Amino acid sequence: MILGKCPYCDNGQIEVRDKEVRGKKVKLYACTNANWKTEDGEMFELTEKSTCDFKIWQNSLAKYGKWLSYKEVRALLEEDALEVELVSKKYGKKINYSKFITLNQEYGVSVIWD
Repeated sequence: MILGKCPYCDNGQIEVRDKEVRGKKVKLYACTNANWKTEDGEMFELTEKSTCDFKIWQNSLAKYGKWLSYKEVRALLEEDALEVELVSKKYGKKINYSKFITLNQEYGVSVIWD
């Protein structure tokens, strides 16, 4: 499934890939020009024929209680920023709050802490 145009290369598209990391199934939203290889299922290295390295892991915001959906990634590719609901478990209580996220070539997405 194609979600949109890659923001970091000329002819790439962001597609959905199914991966397994540490025994858990996770979606990887990655450029069609990026291909990885792994030996142990944990460390992923780009292959030599890759011309782009952009990727967003579905669980990249998991420590904030957020898993990114197809719809959110598609919207993020079209907009500069996207508002999402995050969860903090500070002091033993769950606190919901909203923050904007933006694309980041190295990490996939970044939270904008204003």
